[in-house]
Amino acid sequence: MTKLKWGMIGGGEGSQIGPAHRLGAQADGLFEFTAGALDHRPEAGRAYARQLGIAADRAYGDWQEMLAGETQRDDRVDLVTIATPNATHFEITKAFLEAGFNVLCEKPMTMTVQEGEEIVRVAEKTGKVMAVNYAYSAYPMVRQARAMVRAGEIGKVRLVVTNFSHGHHGDAGDADNPRVRWRYDPAMAGVSGQFADCGIHAMHMASFICDDEVESLSADFASTIASRELEDDAMVNFRMSGGTVGRLWTSSVAIGRQHGFEIQIFGETGGLKWHAEQPNQLIYTPLGGRTQIIEKGEGGLFEDAQRLSRVAIAHPEGFPLAVANIYCELADLIRGETRDGMPGAAAGVRSMAAVHAAVASARGGGDWVDARPPMFR
Repeated sequence: MTKLKWGMIGGGEGSQIGPAHRLGAQADGLFEFTAGALDHRPEAGRAYARQLGIAADRAYGDWQEMLAGETQRDDRVDLVTIATPNATHFEITKAFLEAGFNVLCEKPMTMTVQEGEEIVRVAEKTGKVMAVNYAYSAYPMVRQARAMVRAGEIGKVRLVVTNFSHGHHGDAGDADNPRVRWRYDPAMAGVSGQFADCGIHAMHMASFICDDEVESLSADFASTIASRELEDDAMVNFRMSGGTVGRLWTSSVAIGRQHGFEIQIFGETGGLKWHAEQPNQLIYTPLGGRTQIIEKGEGGLFEDAQRLSRVAIAHPEGFPLAVANIYCELADLIRGETRDGMPGAAAGVRSMAAVHAAVASARGGGDWVDARPPMFR
């Protein structure tokens, strides 16, 4: 099978997310890394791209140069990954979609709901693949949980409780660290800090596993470090269109927690629990029965979980392989196959609508507000 050509914008040397994309995109031999504009400093970006094996004529200084260069080529890239600061996502995504490229964008997809709705319309008009990197949804045991919910194995879902809380920004003396500071700067992060950074992963996961959408929410935000303009801790209650009640906590000042992303689903006849720090295991408790541990790689799993499991049982699969699963499904979609697990433009705009709804609710003292984008009301 001929490899698809892949290009990346952002994610350069020292990037937190760049290595996960490079490992994930090339893990299965489906994509060849052929083009990149990897740094906001043109010469540094070109040099790093060449260091990674990209030909000099496809090692670009910025995304505009890459768009112009790739558009003119007969062997243009089949997929462009956007891993730049949040405020640039909309402009770059829209430009590449309109030029006929398939796009994977880091979250958040846009800064505003209006921008998100525009990306939905552009993706529909062009017919190109538009995906958002909610990579946690591609862990095998997350897919197992979703399949069990869909199969009715825990009955109608009543309650979902999730959190994404860590303590890595808990040092007030770290305020000027550039890798921390931008997350609480409205000029770069937008209207929300921690909820837009981590909380929307938890909210997307709730929607993904429950196969339902958030309809309304009530939020409380706190900036526990005085120098921060945006929140570093948030509590969000939400209701889903199918009647499910949701509880979400997200924090970056929870010292002692390392990653802290977990979710519990409580249904009429059973419950499920998954924790990102122990991703190989899904905890299942049937009503009136014993708690069971379902292991990645064991027999009897649903097809989606089996398909995305890469190594034998008891061997851990980490975040880069979850990202690799996203790229596997992108390759399938680009080649015309059907995959229903890929977070697309609709997921991106729903997340941004939830962010803006949470900001409005927090400013209103916890008022319940509609969390849906206008185009989906």
